[in-house]
Amino acid sequence: MHDAWVRVGRALRLVLLIALALLFLVPFYLLVRNGLASEEDITSPDWTFFPSTLRFSNVTELFRDSTVPMARSLLNSALIAVLTTLGTLLIASLAGYGLARIPYRYANHVFYAILATLMVPAAVTFVPSFVLVSSLGWVSTLRGLIVPTLFSAFACFVFRQYFLGFPRELEDAARVDGLGYWRTYWRVVVPNTRPVFAAVGTIVFIGAWNSFLWPLVIGQDREAWTVQVALSSFSTSQVIRLHELFVAAAVSILPLLVVFLFFQRWIVAGVERSGIDD
Repeated sequence: MHDAWVRVGRALRLVLLIALALLFLVPFYLLVRNGLASEEDITSPDWTFFPSTLRFSNVTELFRDSTVPMARSLLNSALIAVLTTLGTLLIASLAGYGLARIPYRYANHVFYAILATLMVPAAVTFVPSFVLVSSLGWVSTLRGLIVPTLFSAFACFVFRQYFLGFPRELEDAARVDGLGYWRTYWRVVVPNTRPVFAAVGTIVFIGAWNSFLWPLVIGQDREAWTVQVALSSFSTSQVIRLHELFVAAAVSILPLLVVFLFFQRWIVAGVERSGIDD
């Protein structure tokens, strides 16, 4: 009798997981379905699981649209996301390691000041940041889009907390070999903290890829548009091009899926070790 209830419980959990998985996949289905449909199929009151005709030409139409530089926007987003991620990982990990390991009288005060910035709304610093970037002549440039976003207090906090629990024995062995803080960081600490780097890097990459307001204000030239700004141009007060909007949204999430699938194993390990979800 007990085994029967166990099998029933497993079956119910399996059904629940399948239902949740299907629910999770609904937005992706809608993106693909509407992206390969015509305007009439999208707006038709008679819903069909698949459109009457699959229009794969919508993809080529998207990249041939002269009003929206979609290919250039994807390239800009890729450059911004990659460079922002690399820069943030370097700066935040160095800051976290310094706060965790280098003896300094005011280390805790600096750490608390960094944490305090997490409580400052982004809207408060938006105007001063724009004025600074504009005065430097960085409007519609990659520097203006990347440099102001390089430091992340959240990433610094995660690295600092992780390095506090990093085995000191490994660092002591490196110092016996004559390595200082800098070479110990590069040769010992970084190779043994790849899961945390992958987890934090993925979060930063997704945030940089999905960023909208800052690129909208700084990327005033069409050649400086990111993919999120390009997506917004398909829906204006004059016209709404639904099929291009859906296929563009589907194209824009592909890099995020690739990044997540590639770093999935390290992301899970990093979350377990660093306690990002706490």
